[in-house]
Amino acid sequence: MEPPPQISPTRQRLSARRAGLWAERTAWTFGVVCLAAYGGLYVDGVSGARHELERFALLQSAPLREPAAPDLSLWDGERISAWRLALTEPAPPPLAVLRIPKIRLEVAVLHGTDDVTLNRAVGHIDDTALPGTDGNSGIAGHRDGFFRGLKDIGPEDAIELETLRGKEVYRVERTWVVDPEDVSVLDPTPRRSLTLVTCYPFYHVGPAPQRYIVRAVRADNGSGRSP
Repeated sequence: MEPPPQISPTRQRLSARRAGLWAERTAWTFGVVCLAAYGGLYVDGVSGARHELERFALLQSAPLREPAAPDLSLWDGERISAWRLALTEPAPPPLAVLRIPKIRLEVAVLHGTDDVTLNRAVGHIDDTALPGTDGNSGIAGHRDGFFRGLKDIGPEDAIELETLRGKEVYRVERTWVVDPEDVSVLDPTPRRSLTLVTCYPFYHVGPAPQRYIVRAVRADNGSGRSP
């Protein structure tokens, strides 16, 4: 039997080199394909994230919907007429929408507390925290209009506040009566709070001598996207 043909050392080196080059090219090709796939996924991911951020910003920039006609059953007749007249005047977008389910109240919160504003909605009190921000946000309303129903709420009743940041839930902490000069009810608070202010007594004839205060604090499990 003839011995097997011998492969020269030179041919062995060439074969090994070709195998090494093939493996190297295969590795590079695989790497390029993976990099391209990753790049595509990355671009898609960034584009998708940017799209969602832009969509979120668009949603956030949309003005709040001003609530429809309120329940007027408890309102004073003159206040109803003043409300209807106020609706004929232009108004800025609401800062927030205030809802108190127990008394079926849904009302826009506008800036300021002038007569036209309080005839149309309820008003944010100057120099208090803006609705939906840390501190004590003061909101005023007429006792013979939107805030008539405050006479029927008490501790632990829910108050909802919707702003462009989202919706928050507050719980009534207490109600009390103060003199008009007592503005300490609007002092800053350590917890995010709402202080609702209206005249008192509710059915007093003529200018009311006192103020009715409702203090609510944000519930720990309140919903929304507040900072």
